[in-house]
Amino acid sequence: MKIFPRFVFVVAWLAISVNFVFAQTNWQAEWDKTVRAAEVEGRVTLYGCCYDYDRVLEAFKKKYPKLKVSTLLINGGQLATRVLAERRGEKYLVDVISAGANSLHDAFYKANALDPIKPALLLPEVVDQSKWYDGEHRYIDAERRYIFAFNANSQAGQIIYNVKQVSPGEFKSHWDLLNPKWKGKISSLDPTTFGMGTALQYFYYHADLGAPFIRKLYGEMQVTISRDARQMTDWLSSGKFPICIRCNAAAEVGKAVQQHLPIAYFDTDEWKEGGSTSAAGGTLGLAARAPHPNAAKVLINWLLSREGQMALQKLGRPDAHNSRRIDIPKDDVDPTNRLDPGKKYLDLAKPEYQDLTPIFKLVKEVLPQK
Repeated sequence: MKIFPRFVFVVAWLAISVNFVFAQTNWQAEWDKTVRAAEVEGRVTLYGCCYDYDRVLEAFKKKYPKLKVSTLLINGGQLATRVLAERRGEKYLVDVISAGANSLHDAFYKANALDPIKPALLLPEVVDQSKWYDGEHRYIDAERRYIFAFNANSQAGQIIYNVKQVSPGEFKSHWDLLNPKWKGKISSLDPTTFGMGTALQYFYYHADLGAPFIRKLYGEMQVTISRDARQMTDWLSSGKFPICIRCNAAAEVGKAVQQHLPIAYFDTDEWKEGGSTSAAGGTLGLAARAPHPNAAKVLINWLLSREGQMALQKLGRPDAHNSRRIDIPKDDVDPTNRLDPGKKYLDLAKPEYQDLTPIFKLVKEVLPQK
């Protein structure tokens, strides 16, 4: 029996078309079912840090008016303390958690306080990995199911200086920070806190820095430690401590730059060791035993949608962060957070870099005892 090529082509085309229509119908039916169930639940609660979610979620509220949105926005350390205390009291109040990668990994993932977020991704535009940086979804947990990283920021702005007292041309490497002339003139966010995670990960895991660099920096340079971002920014702009590591862990430095105070970011991407990227506070988790599981799915998919990621870039912070979605404009991303296509970066938003235990142990060993 002879089969004509045209017939074979038509049959194959019909099969592909049927499969495509089925897939489209299948996801749409699942999504519609989820939205209806979410509307019955009637509300969704997000606990977060690092972004102004009250502004970001205005568009979500308009799109899903039947869902009442509650937010609790505090820093990562307070967030972990709050959620874990609630759970010890058998209170399950939060649906979605957004915080720094280190907080989600060390505080929530290790405490089994998260459910897998991967099965909650339903919208085709979210599921399509070609729309994301490096053509993949980035999870920072070892199982690659629980903690979704939606940002990829350059870490070029980790170290800030007073322009009246420091010449950036003197610095070609991180090792130049250890010049004796800067002894006692550097401040740093407390290196025993999660807020220092990305900087410490870069120092510790970079082949040209590692433990020897951390030992010298925090053990020998008489670095002044603080947890108060405003205080550190004041020190920096006044020249009391003309170099600061991770003052930008909060929005204070971004505000100071906008106010034209005499401070600027070192372009550490140009230094000998090269650049790094991190999620920079931009990770999502689905709370275990979420009280509103369907509404949580709706919120997660919206946050990771094109619309949601554009809102996060534009409204989330004064120093606009860079979404890992590559199908959205980047004009509003802060220059210090943009990725240069011509540069190589040590991408810290990976499972192998998430264990801060040996880093914190090292830092505590070298910090001068009070």
